[in-house]
Amino acid sequence: MKKSGPFNPLPSRLSMLAVACQLVCLGLSANAMAQTAEPKQTAESTESSDVKRVTITGRKVGTGLMVDEDIPKARSTVTREELLKQRPTGNAYQALDLLPAVNSYNYDATGLFGGGLTLRGFNSDQIGFTVNGVPVNDSGSFSVFPQEFVDQENTCTNYVTQGSTDVDSPHVGATGGNIGIVTCDPEKVRRIRVMQTFGQLSMYKSFVRFDTGLLPDERTRFFISASHARSDKWKGPGQAQRNHLDLGGRIDFDRFNYINGNILVNSAVNNNINSISLADLTKNGYYYDFSPTFTPGHLPGVKGTAQNETGPTPQYYKLATNPFQNVIASATGQFRLNENTDLKILPYFWYGYGTGGVQQKAVSETGFLSNGKLTGAVDLNGDGDTLDKILVSGSSVTRTQRPGITASITRTWDNHTLLGGFWYERATHRQTGPIVPVDASGNPADVWLRDDNILRPNGTPYESRDWVTISTAWQAFLQDTISLMDNRLTINVGVRAPHVKRDFTNYANEGGTLPTYNTTYNVQQTYSDVLPQLGVRYQIDTTNQLYASLAKNMKAPPNFAFAPTSNNVQFVNGVATITGNLKEETAWNLDAGYRHQSDSLTAQVDVFNVDFKNRQGNAYDPIADKSIYTNVGNVSMRGFEVEVGNKPVNGWSFYASLSHTRSKVENDVVFSKTSFLPTNGKNFSLTPEWKYGVSAQYETGAFYGRLKAKHTSGQWATLMNDEFIPSYDVVDFDAGYQFDNWGMMKKPTLRLNVSNIFNTQYRNPSSATVLNSKPINGVSASTVFYYLGSPRFASVTLSADF
Repeated sequence: MKKSGPFNPLPSRLSMLAVACQLVCLGLSANAMAQTAEPKQTAESTESSDVKRVTITGRKVGTGLMVDEDIPKARSTVTREELLKQRPTGNAYQALDLLPAVNSYNYDATGLFGGGLTLRGFNSDQIGFTVNGVPVNDSGSFSVFPQEFVDQENTCTNYVTQGSTDVDSPHVGATGGNIGIVTCDPEKVRRIRVMQTFGQLSMYKSFVRFDTGLLPDERTRFFISASHARSDKWKGPGQAQRNHLDLGGRIDFDRFNYINGNILVNSAVNNNINSISLADLTKNGYYYDFSPTFTPGHLPGVKGTAQNETGPTPQYYKLATNPFQNVIASATGQFRLNENTDLKILPYFWYGYGTGGVQQKAVSETGFLSNGKLTGAVDLNGDGDTLDKILVSGSSVTRTQRPGITASITRTWDNHTLLGGFWYERATHRQTGPIVPVDASGNPADVWLRDDNILRPNGTPYESRDWVTISTAWQAFLQDTISLMDNRLTINVGVRAPHVKRDFTNYANEGGTLPTYNTTYNVQQTYSDVLPQLGVRYQIDTTNQLYASLAKNMKAPPNFAFAPTSNNVQFVNGVATITGNLKEETAWNLDAGYRHQSDSLTAQVDVFNVDFKNRQGNAYDPIADKSIYTNVGNVSMRGFEVEVGNKPVNGWSFYASLSHTRSKVENDVVFSKTSFLPTNGKNFSLTPEWKYGVSAQYETGAFYGRLKAKHTSGQWATLMNDEFIPSYDVVDFDAGYQFDNWGMMKKPTLRLNVSNIFNTQYRNPSSATVLNSKPINGVSASTVFYYLGSPRFASVTLSADF
């Protein structure tokens, strides 16, 4: 998966429980703790800020799945009122599941194993993702891992900007909009919150949070929380184990000046859930997974005889793991310079270490690097010869260290609000492929692949890849918000100019036999663009408004485009040279919509058109005369989205969303002088034409109950439209009851969450990059692998404040 360093950033489970006990003791010994009400929210958000803050002013709309918006672009928001009713182990993809244009799924019901998401046809690696304003897309591939970021209990807002990326968004890889998570501030009243969740598959989560409340200076407050979660897989052996620690602090010097900081620490070791093909599904059934046994495993070593070991098929589950650790540290400072001018500074540091995929591999004893050739020999099984091929554990390891800063100034001048600023980031992204021994039972010597590495004859580690990418990114941005006609008309004119330099070094490794693998080389490439934005909002009357926006977005090529695996690098007179037409992706996003926001009902209707150019993928380059990672053409997407929600009436709240997307590929994909895919006119893959969601809730006094339903229409699994994914419907049920206070226990609450109550079986592709599943025009077929929908799952959560 990804991520740096030999340290474990989380305490052990025992030490976490000790911290929790100490916090509880502190709370029980404190003087009378006031009962703190849950945030009753309406969104107050600056139109240009990627950090969308929520203030506490009133009830939310549509069970907490909508807010009243006032920006000249499409945006949808999930509030704390909704998040508190979801399963505590959930991740951001699950939280956004019902929103229009969001096509998301998870590998299991708990959310601990991760999932996938597309937005108006754009994959998650084409969407900018932030946590408290910090960019968290992988700095190399732009991938997103939603289970890593934050505890759901500490999240106040999840939001989606479906088309026009915010002008100050810190992204160089966002052609399809942006998604943000904002954590909750420390409470102003001292409080300890304890939550315990139990569910099927031996699932549980223990969570404790301590808020200091306002300190004696009446302006400073802190919180610390810790959690431990685990769950068995829903198919096959294995589990997810996750430890998480969040810390936050806030100082309000006055109502214009504050500093708000957070440190979010995560460590997890998951066994993977196997993705399977349609052939696997037909032959082996819905619960087909990784092998439960390490058979045939290791062979007895015999000197002078070749032992060619083959592992189980599919691979052994203990050699298909996803350990990862990450830290997101950030601080936001806002300072009033004068009556009309505010300065905002957001420094951050992102750290990650992890591995993933399948680690089971057979390595030849004579396949080690020596003097630039794979002729080195190592006796892996100790039988006195180097004739064998031995099973080991090895996969890609990624270490990332990523400091950055965003600074901006907002100035009000007459009827103008000017926003200008700068973002800078330098990410060091080290990707290696070490191997470690596997014992007779199939256990790797180190699941993290840090220790006990198998070495080459010269004493250096074997590496199936060995890359370092230094990505230096920066962006200047400027926006003018003009208020006219007594604020009935608002016009946003903005521009951002992202720039990224990829400095990629491949160190000689055992990844392949081509010279590009076995030779150390360095290539550098710079990508930049000027991205204008225009937005208009017209307030017809107190309850109705029109809006429109037009914006250009971009995504730089991923770092693996410069690796030996991409075929993009060749040696010219001994110098590594980039070949092909590798440009940044761009997309023009046009939105126009209508909003109705009255005391009882909020509704939004949006129509959109996306002109997506220079889509990146593998295709034939006539100059290099080979298939390389390059630009493969254009796609157009258009459609409409509807959201409707009411404010509670006699205890009833409703929310409904509807989205319709039509996509069209505008080019064929050429693979050689004689082979091509006739994709022109095909539908874009992983883009369902119809999607709708419904939430109906009844809440009165201490009780609530609700049903949620999502329909996803059929979609294509390949760009050639030769493998179809049937439509599916999933229905969930949630309920809760808050008991009377009992002694020092405040707001004891019992919640029930049941996912997929009708046990629907469905599938989603594990990748958006499969071009064709059937051979055509000289192009060989590729296999589509699917993550299957997890079955019905129930959990209960008991929480209380002290």
